[in-house]
Order: sequence, then structure tokens, then C-alpha cells
Amino acid sequence: MSVEVGSKLKGKVTGITNFGAFVELPEGSTGLVHISEVADKYVKDIHEFLKVGDEVEVKVINVSDGKIGLSIKKAKENNNPNKKRNNQKRRSESFEAKMSRFLKDSEDRLASLRKNTESKRGGRGARKG
Repeated sequence: MSVEVGSKLKGKVTGITNFGAFVELPEGSTGLVHISEVADKYVKDIHEFLKVGDEVEVKVINVSDGKIGLSIKKAKENNNPNKKRNNQKRRSESFEAKMSRFLKDSEDRLASLRKNTESKRGGRGARKG
């Protein structure tokens, strides 16, 4: 199987750096999974997701100058039919329901922010010395 953009391959993690992981592909070629392509959420420490020797499924996202760009995140996207259903459910939600959910989330965040800033200022009614 040749390494072509869009193809999915199985590989083995051979090295980890602070910016990504090197994955050995079939036929002996090696590609890089950038840290932003490891998972759907923010990855602060790649070691929480991968370790040397892990078998992973990757999707080839680019090939240039002999360098192969890979993605674990995109290899999983098409395998998850629930993700599509959740998006369809949200789209069919009424505007009023979306606005209500947004306002509730916004109020929760503001309350949390106020609580944190008041405690740093000494709270309400603090005396100035």
C-alpha cells in the first residue's frame, strides 16, 4: 500500500517530541502526527495520549518533500457516526432553545468569574487599611 493523501494506515509510534509523534508506517516510511492532530480536544502533554510502541490508525493529510503529515484525529472522524447525529440534533434545535442554552452557559461563566475576582480583592466589604 502506497502512502497517498487521504489513505488510512496502521502504524507504530517510534518517537515522541513536544510537538508531536513519529509513526512508522508500512513499507518502512515514517510520518509525523503533529500534536494538534492527536485528539479532538486540546493536548497539553502528548504523553497523556501516546507512548512509544503504541499501534495507531492514522490518516495521511499531506506529503511534501519526502515528509509525511499524519492525523490520528482525522482517522477517527469517519468512524464515529454519533458525531454526525449530534450535529444534526443541534441544528434542528430551535433558535430560542439555542439562545436559552447560551445565556445559561454565559451566566454560569460570569458567576464563576465574579466569585474568583472577589476572592482576590478580599471579597465584599473589605476594609482598606
